[in-house]
Amino acid sequence: MDYFLITIKYIRVKQKVILITGASAGIGMASAQKLIDSGHIVYAAARRVEKMEVLNKRGAFILSMDVTHEASMREGVQRIIAEQGRIDVLINNAGYGSLGAIEEVDLDEARRQFEVNLFAVARLSQLVLPHMRKVQKGRIINISSIGARVYEPMCGWYHSTKFALEGMSDCMRLELKQFGIDLVLVRPGFIRTEWDKIAHEKLQEFSMSGPYKETANKMVNAHLNYLFKYLASDAPIVADTIVRAVESRRPHARYVSGRASGSFILARKLLPDSLLDAILMKMLSIFGKENKTTSCQTVKISA
Repeated sequence: MDYFLITIKYIRVKQKVILITGASAGIGMASAQKLIDSGHIVYAAARRVEKMEVLNKRGAFILSMDVTHEASMREGVQRIIAEQGRIDVLINNAGYGSLGAIEEVDLDEARRQFEVNLFAVARLSQLVLPHMRKVQKGRIINISSIGARVYEPMCGWYHSTKFALEGMSDCMRLELKQFGIDLVLVRPGFIRTEWDKIAHEKLQEFSMSGPYKETANKMVNAHLNYLFKYLASDAPIVADTIVRAVESRRPHARYVSGRASGSFILARKLLPDSLLDAILMKMLSIFGKENKTTSCQTVKISA
C-alpha cells in the first residue's frame, strides 16, 4: 500500500533531489521524513550523524556536515552532484537560538549565532547555485522565524540573525529570478524542538545572575508556562509547510507556519511600537510569574 501511494505521488509531483541541513532533530528531521514519504531523493545533513539513523532506515542519504566548516559543506555538495548529477532544492534549516541581554552576551557567541543562522546559509547557497544556474532552475528554502518580524527582550541577537536572513533572502529572490531559481522563506512560530532548551541554557549562562536577572527569569517562565506550553506547535506542522514550498509550482515568497504565528505578525504590522511594547511587557509580567513546576532552577536541572 505504501509503495502504491508513493508511486502515485511520483506521477503527481516530479521527484526532486533535496539537500536539507539541521536534519538530526526537530523541523529538519520531520521535514526529511515527509519529503522521503513524498518520493523525493533526500540528502539529510547534520553534525550528529548518529541521530539520523531513523532517516537512513527510511531511505535518506546521510551527510556529516558542519555548516560552519567550509570543507564540510563543499564535500557534501560535491557528493550530491557526483551521485545525482543535480541539486533541485536546498533547504537551509540549520540554526539555533541563543538568548540573553545584548549587553551581557559575549560577542563571540553573538558572532557564532550569525555564523550559523546567516553566513552558513549564504555560503551553502553559493556552493549550490552554480549547479542550479547551469540548468536554469532550482529552489532555495530558507527557514526563518516569526522572530524576523516580532521581538522580545533577551532575544536581541537571535532576532537580529533572522531579520538579517530575511533581508538577504529578499535580495537573493530578485537576483535569482532571471535564472529560474526560486527563493522561499518559511517563518515558523513557537515550535516544540530542541531550540527552546538550548536558548534557555544560553539565557541562564549570560543573564540569570546580573542586572537583567529579573527580566531573564520572567522570560524563562513566560516561555515555559505559556508560550511553549499553549501556543507552540509540533515540528511536523512546519514540515507540512516545507513540503508545500518544495512541491508548489509557483511558491509564495513567504510561508507562515505554526499556531498563532499569523496573529503575532499581524499585531506587529498593525500596532504602533509604543502600544506593542506595552503589550509585550504586560504579557511578560502576567505569564512570567514563577510557579512550583517551572522555575529557573528547574530549567537548569533539566537542561
